[in-house]
Amino acid sequence: MKHEWKKHEKNLYGAKPIPALITVPRQSYIMIDGKGNPNHEDFSNRVAALYSLAYAIKMGYKAAATKGDTILDIHDFAVYPLEGVWQQKQNDELVKEELEYTLMIRQPDFITESMVYAALEIVKKKKTNPLYENIRFDTIQDGKCIEILHIGAFDDEPASFEKMMQFAEENGLKRDKRCHREIYLNSANRVEKSKLKTILRFSVKQHETYSTKS
Repeated sequence: MKHEWKKHEKNLYGAKPIPALITVPRQSYIMIDGKGNPNHEDFSNRVAALYSLAYAIKMGYKAAATKGDTILDIHDFAVYPLEGVWQQKQNDELVKEELEYTLMIRQPDFITESMVYAALEIVKKKKTNPLYENIRFDTIQDGKCIEILHIGAFDDEPASFEKMMQFAEENGLKRDKRCHREIYLNSANRVEKSKLKTILRFSVKQHETYSTKS
């Protein structure tokens, strides 16, 4: 069987254009940090390095899973979508040059740390890229989050965040962190801006005032 996140994990990647509460379990990622304007070349280079490793991990697993007489139940998997965790240094106006971010691609639960670093060594030998040294493998547990499917240009995301904040207020919740997560379901290089689909998420906790009144 081929594991395909679109089919098998609709609970995590099936967000709707209206805010909803979701509990995100611990997940494994390959990730790389960066800062600055996402429209600049450095951002694209980091995305490319991450995808090179992601596909090397996939091919390495597929080769091992079908080697010999024994074929594993899951012999292949679809590469997960690119994600970004964004941190803005200023509270008021968005300054893209001052953005800090972590780009990541999720890995299935059956991919181990040793598999990741074995694939990384193969990638390094095929094509020299200093950014490979900055990629790491780690796990993250976002826990309780509010999410929404944003359809349209990235610059129009504030309208969707406004809906999320209103949903939080109505349900006695508040943001737990300043950063937020974006999951890119399609590519800005392949579709029109108006058709971009991005899952927006931020973690939340019970509002103290609300919980006291309850």
